[in-house]
Amino acid sequence: MQNPDAAQTFAVVLGHWHEFYALLGTASATLVGLLFVAATVGSGAFSGVRTAPLRMFLSASVIHFSTILIVCLIVLAPGYGWISPGALIVGCGVFGLGYYGLAWRDAMRDGLAKAIDLDDRVWYAVLPVAGYLFEAASGVAMAMRISESCVALALSIGFLLVVGIRNAWDITVWSVTRKPE
Repeated sequence: MQNPDAAQTFAVVLGHWHEFYALLGTASATLVGLLFVAATVGSGAFSGVRTAPLRMFLSASVIHFSTILIVCLIVLAPGYGWISPGALIVGCGVFGLGYYGLAWRDAMRDGLAKAIDLDDRVWYAVLPVAGYLFEAASGVAMAMRISESCVALALSIGFLLVVGIRNAWDITVWSVTRKPE
């Protein structure tokens, strides 16, 4: 639905969302830092020879939290209209989709795709792709000056935050409880 008040600026619409994006950006930046700690603790769990598990599991969570942080920085930056942030958010969604394309390619090539349980396939492959598609669509809606795009964007990056937290916790527990080979 097109914004009925065409004169309403992007800053006015996003003013209602300022604290939400500030909190989400802070949370995602903190979680990136915690992932580095978790990676250090479980550093022996991943082999440098097999990059597919590293890309599919650990690096994916860093990508989630980093793209959330970038989206929050985009919408909180002053002086934009509707089109520039919308285009940048589309770019973030496309980047996430591209990353998952590479991760799945590596998982197929490495034989990891056959070894992943159904619930892990959903959490590590299907849900992130859905989140990044939704993020890109909200960026398109934003570029079209649809005020509900702010709600769609909030839902998409909130969804990616939940997926990232669940997956980061899963991989942290796995790497800490894994028996040394």
